[in-house]
Amino acid sequence: MDRRTFGSGAFWLAATGRLSLAEAESPQSPGGSEGHRATRRSSFTEHSTAEEVTAGLDLTGMTAVVTGCNSGLGLETMRVLALRGAHVIGTSRTIEKGREACASVAGKTTPVVLELTDFDSVVACAAQIQKMNVAIDMLILNAGIVLRRLEQINGLEKQFVVNHLGHFILTNRLLDRVRAARQGRVVVVGSGLHQRAPEGGIQFGDLSGKGWSDRAYEHSKLANGLFSLELSRRLRGTRATSNCVSPGFVRTNLSRNVDTSKLPPNARPVVEGAATTCYVATSPALANTTGEYFSNCNPAPQGEYQTDAAMAAKLWEVSTELTRKYLTA
Repeated sequence: MDRRTFGSGAFWLAATGRLSLAEAESPQSPGGSEGHRATRRSSFTEHSTAEEVTAGLDLTGMTAVVTGCNSGLGLETMRVLALRGAHVIGTSRTIEKGREACASVAGKTTPVVLELTDFDSVVACAAQIQKMNVAIDMLILNAGIVLRRLEQINGLEKQFVVNHLGHFILTNRLLDRVRAARQGRVVVVGSGLHQRAPEGGIQFGDLSGKGWSDRAYEHSKLANGLFSLELSRRLRGTRATSNCVSPGFVRTNLSRNVDTSKLPPNARPVVEGAATTCYVATSPALANTTGEYFSNCNPAPQGEYQTDAAMAAKLWEVSTELTRKYLTA
């Protein structure tokens, strides 16, 4: 069964026994990147909310794109950014879900259809946003899925397709709009679970998922982090930035699909889970910060694969080959 979420996949994995609560909550490990030391730490904590980290900000005149706006972290991210005055273009798999989500929040919002399993839908979504002729100040790649068994799309493991390749196409087709903003930001929602990706990192030799499907979600989250890292390199010399965030261990609508007796009692509510995304997307203190990984609204250590620049560059090349016909008009 397809386990869709716009929040933390760690919640479902812990609830089904695939990792411990401690592993799910921790975004860091010994031997991770030391690059985070260059970025000043904020005063926010794991208990800060999205409203708290954006308090006092006026985002009037700014535009945000939030994928997966109809539920969980995406809905809360859209709500808070719109509350602060931004025009939020929210994507969902159907126009009905998008309209319902947009109607549920105060402020200016626009629903757009995005089905990440269908690359033609990704292209259509980007084209619709391009027609709005607006600079994109915040491109927030939040939508994703978690699966409990191996599923494939055209021979590729499905979570890699949805969580990474779909967003890869969308970003490439909207990147000119991000660059057009005064200080455009790409925020990629990753996970501390990138550290549990299969041995060797991205499985370039066989992306089918066979032999590593039990770590496929973690594999897709590593791809998210590496994508953000390489994008930050490609944006050097521009005003635009790219950073990856971990929402932590968040209670989302996935709890409907599991035995509630297995759910950890201290999982975060979405108002806290969306805080890091909103902070990295809006904080004036991060105007020049790029290529970083954040958790709890602060730079965080990360696994060695996610800081591997060569792996990040190769992932970009392979992703380009896999999606080439969808990348340009």
